[in-house]
Order: sequence, then structure tokens, then C-alpha cells
Amino acid sequence: MFGGGSHGFLGGGFMWLLWIILLIVIIYIIKDLMRSTRPSTSEDDVLKILKRRYARGEIDDAEFGRRKNELDK
Repeated sequence: MFGGGSHGFLGGGFMWLLWIILLIVIIYIIKDLMRSTRPSTSEDDVLKILKRRYARGEIDDAEFGRRKNELDK
């Protein structure tokens, strides 16, 4: 009667559902980790970094112009 066979609440289809949900969660975590470790190489991001460095005085006018011209190519 309460033998815990595959026809109970925690058996059969319910266990398959739990495994599928677990697999989806693992895939989502892996994708999120890969996305957060991948460096951003967008041209807009690089230009923003260049402008910030110029604004902080880390590079001068000539260096800013040279690097910006390289990005525009």
C-alpha cells in the first residue's frame, strides 16, 4: 500500500519534472557564468572607456585623438 513504488506522488512523472527543472537551472547558471566572464568588446564600450580615461587626465589630447582614429578605422 505505502511501498513507495513508481506510482506514488514522488515517483514517475514528478521525478522526471524535477530532473528537467534541475537541468534547466544548471544550464542557466553555466550560461550566466560564461556571460559574466566574457570580456566586453563592443566598440561603444571601448569608446566609453577611452573617453573616461581622457576625462580623468590619464591620456592627453594627442593620445586620445590617435586612439579614437584607430577605433574609427
